[in-house]
Amino acid sequence: ANIAGLELIQAMHVEVQRVLVAPSSTEQVRKKAALCLLRLTRTSPNLLSGREFAPRVANLLQDQHLGVLTSVMSLLSCLASQQTPEYEGLIPHVVHILSKLVMKKNCARDYLYYRTPSPWLQIKLLKFLQLYPNAIENNTAEYTSQLINVVSKIMIETDVSESINKSNADHAILFEAVNLIVVWGPTCPVEMREGAMKILGKFISVREPNIRYLGLMTMAKLAQIEGSVEGAKKHQATVLVSLKDADISVRRRALDLLFVICDTDNAERIVDELVAHLVVADASIREEMVLKIAILAEKYATDLRWYVDTILKLISISGDYVSDPIWHRVVQIVTNHPQGDLQGYAAATLFVAVSPHRAHETTVRIAAYILGEFGFLIAERPGMSGEEQFRVLHQHWFTVDMQTRAILISTYAKLANLYEECRPLVAPVFARSKNSVNVEIQQRCAEYAAMREAFSPEAVEDLLREMPPFEDRRRSALELRLLETEGENSAAVAKASVPSAVEEQRALQMMQHAQMMQPPTIEEEEEPLSPSQSANQSTDEPEDEVAISPSDENGASEEVSEEREGNDQEEVYDQDEISNQPAEDKKFDSEDAMHLNGAVRNAPTTFANPERPNSPKMVGIPKELIPAMRKAFSNLTTSPSGVLFENSFLQVGVKHEYVGAQGRLSVFFGNLHDTPLANFKVRVDQPDHLKMQMQGTQNLIDDEEYDSVGCMVATKTQAKLLILVEVTAPFDDAPSMRIRFDTEEGEHHDYPLRLPLVAT
Repeated sequence: ANIAGLELIQAMHVEVQRVLVAPSSTEQVRKKAALCLLRLTRTSPNLLSGREFAPRVANLLQDQHLGVLTSVMSLLSCLASQQTPEYEGLIPHVVHILSKLVMKKNCARDYLYYRTPSPWLQIKLLKFLQLYPNAIENNTAEYTSQLINVVSKIMIETDVSESINKSNADHAILFEAVNLIVVWGPTCPVEMREGAMKILGKFISVREPNIRYLGLMTMAKLAQIEGSVEGAKKHQATVLVSLKDADISVRRRALDLLFVICDTDNAERIVDELVAHLVVADASIREEMVLKIAILAEKYATDLRWYVDTILKLISISGDYVSDPIWHRVVQIVTNHPQGDLQGYAAATLFVAVSPHRAHETTVRIAAYILGEFGFLIAERPGMSGEEQFRVLHQHWFTVDMQTRAILISTYAKLANLYEECRPLVAPVFARSKNSVNVEIQQRCAEYAAMREAFSPEAVEDLLREMPPFEDRRRSALELRLLETEGENSAAVAKASVPSAVEEQRALQMMQHAQMMQPPTIEEEEEPLSPSQSANQSTDEPEDEVAISPSDENGASEEVSEEREGNDQEEVYDQDEISNQPAEDKKFDSEDAMHLNGAVRNAPTTFANPERPNSPKMVGIPKELIPAMRKAFSNLTTSPSGVLFENSFLQVGVKHEYVGAQGRLSVFFGNLHDTPLANFKVRVDQPDHLKMQMQGTQNLIDDEEYDSVGCMVATKTQAKLLILVEVTAPFDDAPSMRIRFDTEEGEHHDYPLRLPLVAT
């Protein structure tokens, strides 16, 4: 076995097998032959055919000598790991031997170790059984109940002994029995899993660090079985104590266990405890703690604002241990979730975080990117204007490295594009950095400085608009980093690879956004119709639907300057026109995006509310939405589809195409509110220079000659309006469109808009 090469192995292995199974061979010879064959099979894995050799092993397992059985089990474990299915038939023999040792204590005196029958053989038998996770799934098997009884007795009778040697032997057997329960998974009886969890709960609280280490590691594996995590949660306080253990290996296992038992119910408490412990944690474990806290905060954040706050706490406490993938992930999540106020909240929070002169460089990087993309959402707040955003970022210019400066330069370019008052502040920075020794800094400054001279204002605005959503990968960079550091067999890696319910819900929302962001294809048969063609087309004719989402706005909510250089176009939305409308006291907030592809109930029903006053409250467009409306209109003049208007009640999407002087506009009115919108009607201005034909949802069009009662737009559905238009004379003003509807709260909404129909 020690000197054989491949040629000698091929020539001699048959003879070794013969000696092993020969009846005339003594126990010592069979032991040596089994160990020799074990070494040969490790050197040449395909040496033996499992189908042919398994019956011979079955005969060897009937030997009464425990030394021979121990050597044969070493050989069998190796062979079964190479050809697992071929040796499954030996399970009854293994269970019989284990039962004799555990249940009957049938063991020669020479193999008793502190009154424990041959612990080494028991461990080998249990390890072999772990190769077959479905061993007890078939309850009709004769050995199933016997095996369950054996494992149960191991767990019941094992206890801490005064003899260290006996305790070590008994605990080694116990941990292998628990590992067998872990392998069985959901097929294992619930009582056995609960019993194993109780025993492990005792072990993680003992003084002996080795037992505590094994208890924490095994409990982390057991907690991964469905339905077992609740039992592990009961020991959360004990695990937190182990997190402060003097032994670094125990602290790592405690961190793994906390990672595994974390879920939506206890995520905030566990994360807060870990963040608090991070302040006093050793440098040797800080990087691992930061990585796992970041993963947990992302997986179980029901409110992503809490996730942003948690990452900022990590940076403030252990900023040097926050790797680039962590802050990159923050940027990705904020960018990919435009619904709600996450982007505005992140921008405001990071503005405050970088306001002091001393801020960690990672915080500056995140703030630079987020403010460059979403700073416009907070520009109207006191003390957070575009100029102030530039000042709080630029105060860190001389204390950050070149990589951070490169991010700042791109942010400055976007701020200068959005706010005219920032241009005199940004220009000197670009001028000084054009001759930087760093090529990246030099190139960025030179290109951004020359951009306004080389391109039109519209092109510059298009180049500097928000970045599109990031690609959603199956595994995030943080999970890959965890896999790289801990390996596939880690309990933390297994937990991180399984998406949580929160993540699945988040992924569904992102998938819906992605579907809604894709403009539908225009079929060839749907060419624009001229107004001279028949107007009696049925309203039930199939029509392409545009699924609209806030993401489609391409920056529709971005604030823009009221005046732009070289742009003599009249303002599309008149400030006085909007301000003269009744306005709500509170600003609308965007709701979560949804599919606007449902049916619209056409019944002209009004809400029957006996408490509704005779004069409904009039609601118009708040002044805060005017910049976003201008931006949305500007985007739609160059885009085939997108969002024209959006608040918490209504989303108006437009899809349009033109051939010469003729055009076709499809307008979609989506109900984003929790209740239906009643008396919903739309009136479109028809100036002399435009010939229009309109058709849409029944009772939607508000004709001057016939006062429509309006339609009912149910929640999560949309109404549609098709406009065929032909231009007959030059014009410089976009046609107006007025939307009116009533809500269940007794409010009457009146929104004056402009259709993106402009001369080109």
